[in-house]
Amino acid sequence: MLNGKTAIVTGSTSGIGLAIAKALAEAGCNIVLNGFGNADEIEKLRLGLESGHDVRALYHGADMSKPSEIASMAQQALAVFGAVDILVNNAGIQHVAPIEDFPPEKWDAILAINLSSAFHTIRAVLPAMKARRWGRIINIGSAHALVASPFKAAYVAAKHGLLGLTKTVALEVAEHGITCNAVCPGYVFTPLVEGQIDDTLPRRAALAVRR
Repeated sequence: MLNGKTAIVTGSTSGIGLAIAKALAEAGCNIVLNGFGNADEIEKLRLGLESGHDVRALYHGADMSKPSEIASMAQQALAVFGAVDILVNNAGIQHVAPIEDFPPEKWDAILAINLSSAFHTIRAVLPAMKARRWGRIINIGSAHALVASPFKAAYVAAKHGLLGLTKTVALEVAEHGITCNAVCPGYVFTPLVEGQIDDTLPRRAALAVRR
């Protein structure tokens, strides 16, 4: 069913996004990789998808906090493949701090990448999906789209917002052969989670002591 279709997977140079990209390539999808990392390593990933699964793969280094770069990524995908059939909004960053110490610039960056980028990617690919009357939009939420944790104000707010965006888009596109769903995983040992363990554990221990 997916053979020959094209998928954009944001934040797909590592972690959950890379696993999704590999699974879609295995199912026969052409892949647009996106994310940060070492250029040589990213090229190895791209070539590995092509040679391992007999699909085409390209990489676009769009900064997901910048709408103009998101638009450029969608335009390149359409130019190269002629369609974007599947969009997986996976890109995300994290910062852990009590709200009174939470840097405003971190709040802005997390909201931009974890929430606003999904709005911009959906907006960019939806006209072509509607024209073809087929599309699958998958937003990678989190358990934090459903419940909160301390010290993660921006991440929790963004993921709750992403769930609301998912519901709204699903209602708007249902009559056009397009679906929009959210997947809300719990903790997965990825570079994003690994990087916050040392920040989170001392604060949780302090909370337990105070209680």
